[in-house]
Amino acid sequence: MKTSRTALDLFLTFGKIGTFTFGGGYAMIPLIQKEVVETKKWITTDDILEILAIAESTPGPIAINTATFVGYRIAGTLGAICATLGVVLPSFFIILALSYVIREFQELKPVQYAFLGIRAGVLALIIKAMWSMYAQCPKSILSYLLMLTAFIAVAFFNLSIFPVIIVCALIGLVSSCLYERRTRQ
Repeated sequence: MKTSRTALDLFLTFGKIGTFTFGGGYAMIPLIQKEVVETKKWITTDDILEILAIAESTPGPIAINTATFVGYRIAGTLGAICATLGVVLPSFFIILALSYVIREFQELKPVQYAFLGIRAGVLALIIKAMWSMYAQCPKSILSYLLMLTAFIAVAFFNLSIFPVIIVCALIGLVSSCLYERRTRQ
């Protein structure tokens, strides 16, 4: 009984996030973090950082992956399904409705201006998510070098994100193992 109530709560929580967030997955991250960590207290800040790292490196949209992983962590498979449906369904129905409206009104200046405003708001949400994740991540010279190198590789050399993530993960793993070995001696 408790699991089904929790699953319904996950569906409603992620449904709210999916309904009121414009701009895609990265714009949803601050809202997901606020709801599941601060408001509902389902998981800790460290948990959400781990989930975001996994959601970013697995195929698919980050918001859907995050919802799935959070749902699974909270209420198992049923929770994963409910959280995923909660975050996806509002967007699906909104996009379906907007596709008909936009087709008819896309040439109107107020509609064009509204989308310019939405883009600016989305950029602010993405920057906030980036800042929040940066503030909570451990900082070292290695992490700064990895961040800079990964950014340059992806942004300027158009390298695929997958090998960049793999290389960064391997470097992080090796450096952690070396650090553990040094601290034990």
